[in-house]
Amino acid sequence: MAVRLLARTLRGLEDVAAGEVAERGLGEVEHRRHREVWFTAPRADPGLLDLRTVDDLFLLAGVLDGVGHTKAELAKFTGATRSADLAGLLRQRTRCGGSTGATGVDVAASFLGKRNYNRFDIEDAVGAEVAGALDLPYHSRRGGAAPPAGTLSFRVTVEGSRAALALRIADQPLHRRPYKQASTQGTLHPPLAAAMALLAGVGPGHTVLDPCCGTGTIVIETAALAPGARLLGADHDPRPLAAATANAALTATSALWLRADAGRVPVGTGRVDRVVGNPPWDRQVAALGTLAGRPDRLFREVRRVLADSGVAVLLLHEAEDQRAAAESAGLRVGDVRPLSLFGAHPSIVTLTG
Repeated sequence: MAVRLLARTLRGLEDVAAGEVAERGLGEVEHRRHREVWFTAPRADPGLLDLRTVDDLFLLAGVLDGVGHTKAELAKFTGATRSADLAGLLRQRTRCGGSTGATGVDVAASFLGKRNYNRFDIEDAVGAEVAGALDLPYHSRRGGAAPPAGTLSFRVTVEGSRAALALRIADQPLHRRPYKQASTQGTLHPPLAAAMALLAGVGPGHTVLDPCCGTGTIVIETAALAPGARLLGADHDPRPLAAATANAALTATSALWLRADAGRVPVGTGRVDRVVGNPPWDRQVAALGTLAGRPDRLFREVRRVLADSGVAVLLLHEAEDQRAAAESAGLRVGDVRPLSLFGAHPSIVTLTG
């Protein structure tokens, strides 16, 4: 039986997530909206939880149109929840790989624009209705407390006059990768790392370098998406390299880890097919070695190691300001994709030689 799903993404990656759904044959995309991809899968399947570029995945329980801005609209959320097939939804969740038991119910809501009610009003209207129907305790977020483990997590999103009610399939968001046991400051968001690998077009047999690999997120996500790629991760600091090695071991990722200066990587000229990286730029992580005094050296080194047909995909802050440095190094700037990332606004930038 077909199931409707709602995938949550970072702002700016909606089309990448939709492309992953389509390319992997996981379902037919209905439409995209702010941080969401709605799609229909031919059947409930635990394989849906293997999506790499989405932050979280939900079963779509209902869609409510005609949502206005007054507090009277809260009754519509209650009514839509009451009409949802919650028993059927729970069966679908189990078939998709979700757990069977539950300690309670929690709801997270969000909306765009101004309204005469807040997110907690929506959450409590939906949560009380679901909890009553399922005879489970409701854990409100209004007081700031996180819900306990094992709850059924519902999500309500409102954009314009349309609202979606959905139930998380897994026990926790998909972006919380089990392999991220060892971490350091500035570690990259895993679905973003996966999206960068997809945008780079990494394939089997490609040699892929992350010159500022940190705890190894890009390398590990690339390995999941492109089995057979030859993976190199380099970092000047031995501490994140140790974390990268530990994280990779949990996924059986085969990679060569190098302690190296990103401005002087021990890789031959023209030997790399893809460079995918999140340079430090003295933000969350201080630039070390050559990059501490000459951050432009990174672009020169990327240009040197790239094969003639190579592609680099980098996460850049102030991307337009760095365009001149990239072009001065002999790189051509292609796609520039702005993101919204936890209050920051970097861009994924595609470069070629």
